[in-house]
Amino acid sequence: MSDFDLKTLDDKIEKSLHVLKEEMGTVRAGRANAALVDKVVVEYYGTPTPLKALANISVPEPRTLMISPFDPKSIPEIEKAINAANVGINPANDGKVIRLQVPQVTEERRKELTKIVKKLGEDSKIAVRNLRRDANDKVKKMEKDGEFTEDDAKSTLDDIQKTIDKAVKAIDKIVVDKENEIMEV
Repeated sequence: MSDFDLKTLDDKIEKSLHVLKEEMGTVRAGRANAALVDKVVVEYYGTPTPLKALANISVPEPRTLMISPFDPKSIPEIEKAINAANVGINPANDGKVIRLQVPQVTEERRKELTKIVKKLGEDSKIAVRNLRRDANDKVKKMEKDGEFTEDDAKSTLDDIQKTIDKAVKAIDKIVVDKENEIMEV
């Protein structure tokens, strides 16, 4: 396997980690975070538009998310989209901005959220292991086809395993950091 293939594996692992971080951002930990509304899509003049494209999203207080639409006439559509997106927070508007008050998370809900976070982490590890399997299969095929010597193949397989081990450690760190954030009162 050439350096290019290891680079490709690294790129795929980076994408998996990026997806995990995005998913972790949508898990509500009792603190306002603009990522809570990242997946909200508003029907704006008949066109599905991401909320980020229609408004400024800010966090003026630790438990308040403020959405300032560029077009105040779009407030009802934005509220409808937030409710439809099942964010779990009811929007309140004053005619100019929409405020989302993030409620305090109960101990029971915190434990549920940590289970969700662990599941997301495990799913990410499975994706990384699948990448390892595909890369290993490719190396073994190249060895069988005579493109690799046995020693080169073993060395490359070891490099792949080291890359996967590093990715799993990164996933574990992301999960532990998010669990700590959730359990923080």
